[in-house]
Order: sequence, then C-alpha cells, then structure tokens
Amino acid sequence: MNHAMTDRTYLSWPFFDDGHRALAGELEAWAADKLPTLLVHDEGDLDSVYACVGNLVRELGHAGLLRVCVPGAYFDAKGGEREGIDVRSLALARETLGRASGLADFALAMQGLGSAPVSLFGNDAQKAALLPGVARGELIAAFALSEPDAGSDVAAMSTTARRDGDGWVLDGVKTWISNGGLADRYVVFARSDEAHGESKEGAASGRGEGKEGAAPSRGAKGISAFLVDADTPGLDASERIPVIAPHPLATLRFTNCRVGADRLIGQEGKGFAIAMGTLDLFRTSVGAAALGFARRALDEATSRALNRRMFGQALADFQLTQAKLGQMATAIDASALLVYRSAWTRDVQGIRVTREASMAKMYATEAAQQVIDAAVQLHGGLGVVTGSTVERLYREIRALRIYEGATEVLQLIVGGKHLEAARAAGG
Repeated sequence: MNHAMTDRTYLSWPFFDDGHRALAGELEAWAADKLPTLLVHDEGDLDSVYACVGNLVRELGHAGLLRVCVPGAYFDAKGGEREGIDVRSLALARETLGRASGLADFALAMQGLGSAPVSLFGNDAQKAALLPGVARGELIAAFALSEPDAGSDVAAMSTTARRDGDGWVLDGVKTWISNGGLADRYVVFARSDEAHGESKEGAASGRGEGKEGAAPSRGAKGISAFLVDADTPGLDASERIPVIAPHPLATLRFTNCRVGADRLIGQEGKGFAIAMGTLDLFRTSVGAAALGFARRALDEATSRALNRRMFGQALADFQLTQAKLGQMATAIDASALLVYRSAWTRDVQGIRVTREASMAKMYATEAAQQVIDAAVQLHGGLGVVTGSTVERLYREIRALRIYEGATEVLQLIVGGKHLEAARAAGG
C-alpha cells in the first residue's frame, strides 16, 4: 500500500494547533520506523501477544509518545506541552497508531485509560507514584470496571470493598479487562456502601442490587475506586480471554484482597462519577481509533481499485467502485468532524462532553465497520485471507462497537441528552 495516499488535509482544520500537527508527524515517523520490528508476534500465541504489547509500551514511552496519556507536569518537570490531558493529542495519537496497527493503538490507549482516573481525580501522592512511570512506559496501567453481570449497567456491579482497620478488603470478579495479567497497577471499581452497615430502607433508593442476601445497595452512589498493585495478595489475573483480534485481556478475581487507605482514589462513594468522567474523555479517543482503522481500510481499497484489472479496465474505472469509495470517504470525514469537535470542545471550552463524545464514538465506530466491510468486498477473495490487512481490520473494528459504551447504550445517552435540552428549552 502507498501510505502517501492517506488523507492528511484534516490537520489543517481549526481544531488543531501547530503542536498537534507536529505530534501527528512524530507519530507517523515513529510508526514507520519502529513498528515493522516491534509487531513480530504470533496471534495464535497469547504469550507472544502479551510480550508484544509490553514491548510496544516500553518503546512508546522511550520515544516520549506516552506523554499524551498524562498531564504535562508528570511527563516533563518543566510542565510539559499541555497542562492536563489534551484530548485532541490523545485522539490524534490513537488515529495515527490505529491506521498503522491496532495493537500499537491498544498499547497507548490502555496506558491512558488505566491511569486517567488518577490523572483526573487522584491526589498528588497517587499521581507522583503512577503517572511518571506510565509516561515512561515503565508501569503498565489497566482500568477494571466491567463484571460478568455488570457491563453497560455499571451500577449493577457486585465487587465489594469493605473497611478493615486502616484499609480496605476487595472481593469479587472483574472481566474483559484490557491489560489484565500484564498491568503493574489496576484502577478497580467496587461497591463500598455496604461497609457502613446502611439500613435497608436507606439503601433501597438505588438501581443496583447488592450481593445475594444483602440489602439493596445505593446503585451508582455506592461505588468507590481503588489503586491495586498486580502483586497484591488476593488478586488473581491469570485467566486470559481469547478474542478474534488478540489483545491482552483477562478476568480478575479478588479474594480478601487488602489495600491501604491511601489507595482510595478521590472520595469514597464517588467511583461512578470517576468512571463516567474517565469515559467521557476516552470515548472520543475510541472514535479516533476507529477513524484510523477506517482510513487504513480506504487506503487499501483505493490501492486495490487502482491496480486490479477486470474486464479490460481498472476496478476504479467502474462507477459502482467510484460510488462506494465516495461513500467511504464521506463517512470518514463525517467521523473525523464528530471526533475532533468533541475533543476540541473538551479541551478548549472545558465542559463535559457526554453528548459529543457519545456521538463521536457511536458514529465513528459504526461508520468504520461499514468502511472496512466495503474494503473487504472490494478485495474479493483476498479480503478474507487470514492475515491480510483488511481481514485484520475486520476483526479489529468489531470490539470497538462494544467496549467503553456499546452503540445501543450510546444511542440512549444521546437521545436522553437531546430530550433533556428540549425540555429545558420548554419544548
């Protein structure tokens, strides 16, 4: 594939400054130079996949590219390029790496997601202990929210954290945890409201249910967030989960897992707000990763159309091909506008972007699925050959429509925000 055909005109959009454009160039140069040797792994061997991601994190850190995952002060003693996490930089990084490699995007993205609760809500000691190591690629982070019976409905989680002396004891199961079994440190969300011996009457107002035999919990209001080291006794992260696009993914089991009081992130009972605040930021970046996948698929499809001869002419000469490529290019630009509108709004206006981030993630991931499917179709039989670029993209994109907010959940969020605005306006 001729990488020169990739559209970069979006970098001239007013969403970006010169620092963003320089970052995009730096990431592209790093990917072209390093990924050919770093991406040597066997998808059928999870040990190989885990080792590859670990190497990617270290090399991204060594190159200074993980700076987009943390506030500037924790990458550079002088204060860094940006005061907080700049969502436009994060999105550009994910788009650029996603265009080159889904695994490289994963390595960077999980460093950000796994440390963002501390960046956004942690105290100074927690930030100092985690964020510089994350930025250098020396500490691998993970975000542990989902459970077997609590995915989209976060408030239904049943993992518990009970007070015990001067610390907390965690019990329960987390699953679908990216970097599970690879991370050095996990941000774990657990139900802490039962620690206070709350009365059944006082608890019954929440949506979530407590453990079997316990009084109903306070739903979203009864969750707290904790930092847990991978080697903490009582934490078992050995149960790996094989998926169609292999990444480090595991189930975590907590059994009398004790952490100190200093491991509570933010305030007790504010874990739901911490999780949602983190997802508000990272949902935009998931849309950006999908955008990178879609751009690569369009590049591959365009190259195929220009070079494949059929019935005495190039595939690109057929009007049906031109129409399909036009649809793909339009879907990509629409996705980019939504993604970078959301990122700019968060960075420049400094407001919550639940609606904008949900739109960006929902549209960009669905559009990327359609673009990649069209690229497979334009490749014909070669599109379904194991290991081909478009076949790999076809497997990579599927999970993005589910994690960090399934499409159907995001539709409800956007619809709810729309109605909320209409009612406020007297509609």
